[in-house]
Amino acid sequence: MRLHNYTLLYISIAMFFIIGTWASIFYVQMLDEVYDSIDDNLGNYKLLIVQKAAKDSSVLYKADFDESNYSIRKINTPHAHKQKDVYKDTLMYMQNEDDLETVRLLKTVFTVNHSDYYELRIISSMVEEDDLIEDLFYSLIWLYVVLLISIFIVNTFLLKKIWKPFYSLLDQLEGFSLNNNNFLPSKTGVHEFKLLNNTVTELLKKNIELYSSQKQFIENASHELQTPLAISINKLELLAEKNELSETDLHVIGSVIENMQRLTRLNKSLLLLSKIENKQFYEEEQVSISKICTRMQEDFSDLAGFKNISFEYIQQSALSVKMNKGLADMLLSNLIKNAVIHTPAGGSVSVLVDANSVTIENSGSQALDQQHIFSRFYKNSTDTNSTGLGLAIVKAIADKYGFTIKYSFEGKHRLRIQF
Repeated sequence: MRLHNYTLLYISIAMFFIIGTWASIFYVQMLDEVYDSIDDNLGNYKLLIVQKAAKDSSVLYKADFDESNYSIRKINTPHAHKQKDVYKDTLMYMQNEDDLETVRLLKTVFTVNHSDYYELRIISSMVEEDDLIEDLFYSLIWLYVVLLISIFIVNTFLLKKIWKPFYSLLDQLEGFSLNNNNFLPSKTGVHEFKLLNNTVTELLKKNIELYSSQKQFIENASHELQTPLAISINKLELLAEKNELSETDLHVIGSVIENMQRLTRLNKSLLLLSKIENKQFYEEEQVSISKICTRMQEDFSDLAGFKNISFEYIQQSALSVKMNKGLADMLLSNLIKNAVIHTPAGGSVSVLVDANSVTIENSGSQALDQQHIFSRFYKNSTDTNSTGLGLAIVKAIADKYGFTIKYSFEGKHRLRIQF
């Protein structure tokens, strides 16, 4: 949900309760004012009737409402002393409506010449509450709809314009690359957006400096390690070619060369991992996974034959993915090489390619640790030539492009990459 719609949703809910509460309070206060006004009119009308009765005794004999809105009847003195002015709602038949309607009634007592007491009843038409509630309800519905439309228009155009620097910043961050510093936040007069732009700019600046420093260090370290290692291996090989050394010395030199070669491979693998994680492989193209797998079958067929391993390649559908071609080679070669190397003699390796995935199966007797299989330096064998970084490189490449890689074991090791 976009920000302005999210805001509009909560404003709509808040307005619903605010208008509902306001309507209830307004209704009660309005009704109270209506009652006060009617009661004041009834009280005033009472004074007029009492004054008229004092001058015209015929008024005292009006026992029914009939065409007027009052009635008078004589009551005894003890009963009169108990009476007080009473205002209440009651029902009365209305001929024009042919129904009972609510009226406001004032029941009071007055005396003439301080001897005779009379009960006076005065009625006044009332606002019909059901009609009032209905009218108020529809009025509030229209008010709510109009307010929502108004807020939506304001939210869509005005707030969208206000939040334009924020969305511009998001677009800049989405297209930002550490290798190509193209971050240029839009100018704004809003203090909070200025602060956000400055904070993000400083943060990116520090990350770019850290990235450049790390990149330079990795390249320098790799270069400085590779050169002396290559020279040392070369000298040891020259030394081993001399006939002056004993068999024991040759064995020691061979062991040293083997360890240094392993160190060279380790250095190259760690450098490759760093480059992948730092996103230093920029070029991308449509790479045929099917063709790479076919080539890998040819490349590893000799090794598989030497180990007496059956190598099967099944292509159910042509598969191509947009990625760096070198990384695609690395991804599949590491997986297939790992399967061939760790398959025991007499076992089997199969590579299956379908429309959107590659599945590699190889023989094995024991399942690998699913939590650590893609961790660096994880090894489940005693092979000293293995660096333990092959599957870590595979996972780094998969993460870079958002591929899903899963491992399972059901009598055979199975690795599946979902592109």
